[in-house]
Amino acid sequence: MGIRDVIEGKREWRAHMARVKALPPDYQIVYKEIQKYFFKIGPVDLVEGNLLQGIVEFFEEGAAAGTGVLELIGDDVAAFCDDLVKDSPTYADIYQESVSKEIGKG
Repeated sequence: MGIRDVIEGKREWRAHMARVKALPPDYQIVYKEIQKYFFKIGPVDLVEGNLLQGIVEFFEEGAAAGTGVLELIGDDVAAFCDDLVKDSPTYADIYQESVSKEIGKG
């Protein structure tokens, strides 16, 4: 990863966060909770994919339609997040597999 990649990544992240800040306050609060949850469980798609980008687009559409954020995702933010990544590996899963392999060798 070169310096240009880092600069471009920062530029993209700032543009992404500007879109989040343009959302209504209740959407921003829920987005930040989703972001914290994903950073905690570490889905692989978070870094490699466009998971957060898709959530912002989903939220922008909901806000434009005048739908409340909890009407979109339900009352349980963690359950919503889990449903989004249920078929995706997490870094915790990858770590657990590596530990299990090491134990099996020993």
